[in-house]
Amino acid sequence: MGRPPAKSLDRGVLPTLLGYVLRRTQSAVFADFAATFQAAGAALTPGEFGLLVLVARNTGLSQMALARALGIDRSTLVPILDRLQARGLLVRRRSPTDGRTHALVLTPSGNKALGRFTTLVRRHEKRIASGLSTAGTRTLIGLLEKVRAGARSL
Repeated sequence: MGRPPAKSLDRGVLPTLLGYVLRRTQSAVFADFAATFQAAGAALTPGEFGLLVLVARNTGLSQMALARALGIDRSTLVPILDRLQARGLLVRRRSPTDGRTHALVLTPSGNKALGRFTTLVRRHEKRIASGLSTAGTRTLIGLLEKVRAGARSL
């Protein structure tokens, strides 16, 4: 005997709330990202991908500058760097200009992996934006940047 059809859930005001819709969208996008990487036999989070891109594009970036760019605190960043360093994707070196800080650099393996990861991310991005035109995607990104800029922390 089968299950009765699922009753549509009344979400009340929730679908009209930008934060609610953004969070549900983020969950779906992150799930697709994870599935894309899992299907390719790779393991990476969206945050780790962003971190690798920033380090690749800003060789010698300090941990503090990276934490600020990612919008996270140093205590959150350190375990992520530890994992990526253990995987041989990046190294920390003493800064040549400030011995108290570490400069971050991708390893040759990290650069190669980032190329592969970028291909996977482009495939993922194409899929999640498949209902949008190129102009629509640009517009959505611009609107989301406005929402981010308007969000205020207490």
